Amino acid sequence: MHLVLFDVDGTLVDSQNLIVEAQRIAFAAHDMEAPSRARALSVVGLSLMEAFTALAGEKAPLESLAREYRNAFFTLRQDETKAEPFFPGALDIVRRLSVRTDVALGLATGKSRRGVAHLVERAGWETTFATVQTADDHPSKPAPDMILAALAETGVPPHLAWMVGDTTYDMRMARAAGVRAIGVAWGYHASEALAREGAERVIADFRDLETLIG
Repeated sequence: MHLVLFDVDGTLVDSQNLIVEAQRIAFAAHDMEAPSRARALSVVGLSLMEAFTALAGEKAPLESLAREYRNAFFTLRQDETKAEPFFPGALDIVRRLSVRTDVALGLATGKSRRGVAHLVERAGWETTFATVQTADDHPSKPAPDMILAALAETGVPPHLAWMVGDTTYDMRMARAAGVRAIGVAWGYHASEALAREGAERVIADFRDLETLIG
């Protein structure tokens, strides 16, 4: 049995516009200058506290920034015109892999459980994933805890597991957990950076993932 773990933001769904706008609102609520778009996206994948520490420093009102961000993201997401679009092929690859008897699927994401629940309901994935790990329950990426919990929950050994993500945090997390790291070329970190941080392969199309798994 193989285990394929997917990151969410930047891998399955394109959340960048919501992320950047929610950050802007959070910083504005504290009369602070928001980071550039590139800087805002550079922390995608980290837990909110880690992300705002990286963006604003340890002396910033981190808990309040995170709270404002959560509220803003939730409000923005209610507008259907601002829904996070799935990347091309994302729904199809999950559907195809989910019917295989030799593959278990999971999520390992910096998204909150509330955010994951919304995504799962929207996509009709209620019975799709054997394991769901979020930053609500574990230390932030790149700590390996999410993957280690997924392995324990599914009983799959590390050498038969894959982490598919778009950030260097995903690649470092996979390496720390002893699983195989697959980067995606359409996300928020450059392909070259993913390769430097341990990506076995950076795929340009979800169909390439099936070829790698076999």
